[in-house]
Amino acid sequence: MNKKAIKRKAVYQALSTIEDPDRGHDIIRLGAVSDVVIDDRSIAFKLNISQPGSIFSQNVEKLCKEAIQARFGDHVDVRIHLIHSKGPAKKLQLGARHMIAIASGKGGVGKSTIATNIAAALADDGYKTGLVDTDIYGPSVPVMFGLAGEKPRVNDQRKIVPITKHGVHVLSMGLLVDDSEAVIWRGPMVSSAVRQFLNDAEWGDLDFLLLDLPPGTGDIQLTIVQTVNLAGAIIASTPQKVALTDARKGLVMFEKVNVPVLGIIENMAWFSPPDLPDRKYFLFGDGGASSLASETGIPLLGRIPLEEPLRVSGDEGMPIVLSSPSSVSAQAFRSIASQIVVSLSQRKTAPSSPLIEYQ
Repeated sequence: MNKKAIKRKAVYQALSTIEDPDRGHDIIRLGAVSDVVIDDRSIAFKLNISQPGSIFSQNVEKLCKEAIQARFGDHVDVRIHLIHSKGPAKKLQLGARHMIAIASGKGGVGKSTIATNIAAALADDGYKTGLVDTDIYGPSVPVMFGLAGEKPRVNDQRKIVPITKHGVHVLSMGLLVDDSEAVIWRGPMVSSAVRQFLNDAEWGDLDFLLLDLPPGTGDIQLTIVQTVNLAGAIIASTPQKVALTDARKGLVMFEKVNVPVLGIIENMAWFSPPDLPDRKYFLFGDGGASSLASETGIPLLGRIPLEEPLRVSGDEGMPIVLSSPSSVSAQAFRSIASQIVVSLSQRKTAPSSPLIEYQ
């Protein structure tokens, strides 16, 4: 008999084995499970069923109990509150169930490296994932995904079709202009291009659509957070004081537009020499992001070390979660991706952001 404390993550893992055949996904990915409460040896949660008369809906409660008790033992008490909705779980804009902004207060903190590796980790775990590079002036996602020379096509409906690489659907201004060309546009043109990436592209049915935002809190950020429903945002920073100061500004921006911040990621957290892997040198300071997380009450999703293989993987167009899955960086990225899945699966609906009109 397993008497160890029951972890919420393990409950979600157990329930993720139950697939709704009518909708083609497991109940966790569909967002059907919510309000999980664990009390010693008792597990209670709400389960949203969209087709009450189906064979699956008649058996799903029994399947859930069996999955949980198979994981934790027959002695665990499972209490399920069934909720019958009138239709399938509402999807977010663009056909993506969860849209997540990856942001930073300043440049040079490795935000695109973080975005590409989280996207690759989610796709490798079987989630339908998209990544849109909204940094119009300095797109770097095409390089990090090895898409040099690739051009997206336009389908019969005059929709841009993202390019798929490493299982991720990718769209970026870097795929539309030559590397030697500079995009010299004013703010309204940039905002228009971003809206076109979001609304005039054939993204299909996605579980996650990650938006790699440019640094700062300017036009593009406001265009995104005020015209689409974001499930949440992730703030990338380094331990440096100047980076953390700017990260706070990003937190304030998302707070003002009612977008929840899912967590903070500290990049370049430390350096370990290859011949001394157990020794850590905190080149940019130590514990800055942890302090910011404690101060704001926002989770610290992970700390990414400064590793040469991570830099090399980006230059070679192969995310480190795929090229070197046993590395410290890859394991950190996969842990972060897992935390994102669990965090969003607990939310019933996406938050609403105030909208603005554009001329």
